[in-house]
Amino acid sequence: MVTGVKKGVVESVKDSIVRVIAGTGDIVNAVVDTIAVMVSNLAKDTGKTGVALIELLHDIIGAAIRGVAGTGKDLEDAVKVLVIGTLKGLDVTGEAAYSAVGALASSIIKTTVQTGGDVVVATQGLLRGVFHSAKHIGVDAEKAVSEAATGAVKAGYDISAEVGDKVKQAATGTIAGVKVVLKEPFQKK
Repeated sequence: MVTGVKKGVVESVKDSIVRVIAGTGDIVNAVVDTIAVMVSNLAKDTGKTGVALIELLHDIIGAAIRGVAGTGKDLEDAVKVLVIGTLKGLDVTGEAAYSAVGALASSIIKTTVQTGGDVVVATQGLLRGVFHSAKHIGVDAEKAVSEAATGAVKAGYDISAEVGDKVKQAATGTIAGVKVVLKEPFQKK
């Protein structure tokens, strides 16, 4: 359940994204900047980082996805820049970044399903966003993309076998020239 304060933050993020996109049409800067600043501020306010912070961000990630969907913009691009902004705001590097990437992937898949979005499109945007962010967060792109793919597929199977299969199919192959390696086994419902 979302508290009144948290609900206000969630709605503020959604409204900010919609307002910037409507005003400029620039989804990349709207989402990256809004999310990066919000994540950074939340980290400072709560003292949480990495996976613990991503758990707090779950409702905000959903609000961002709903906000972008409400503007009619492309979900793949929206998720890509959501990932870039979140990882930029988290300011994690090295090994902690891999765990954060997996947790972020899980949250994105779960919120995409909750908002009625297309998990295949969201998975593709997720993996492209992680690839784009790998250098910034100081991690190996192939390992980061594989961590994201594994987190996404596990989240998909946590929801249902059908969702898991869709996410797995979307996460299999090559993303931006990087081969995606999934770590199995996955729980099928």
